[in-house]
Amino acid sequence: MYFTNRIMDKIRVFKAEFFKVLASPIRIAILDSLRNDEVSVSEICNIVAQEQSVISQHLAILRNRNLVKYRKQGNIVYYSVTDKDIFKLLDDALLISKKQVFGIQTMIDDSLNLNTIIW
Repeated sequence: MYFTNRIMDKIRVFKAEFFKVLASPIRIAILDSLRNDEVSVSEICNIVAQEQSVISQHLAILRNRNLVKYRKQGNIVYYSVTDKDIFKLLDDALLISKKQVFGIQTMIDDSLNLNTIIW
């Protein structure tokens, strides 16, 4: 049992670290820019509307977590995702967020209706 708990603790830490990497809107924008194909760093800068130094820092973080890979062709560096399943995760996160917003809106509407009935 102790061994299993230690493994589960390590898995939880790994997951937490993984989600920390995704906790940046810029890194999510970079990943979104790579949905269809590989993209050059300069194109990523244009898509994400950030300076190359900012993009390079975020790409390094994504690269260190093995979420993106790169290839060089002459002076141009192209990036792509290592696993397209990352987009399922990002899409599911968006879906969950939409459900939460809908739930909050429903509670607000119900509260407003309740106030109308009380008054």
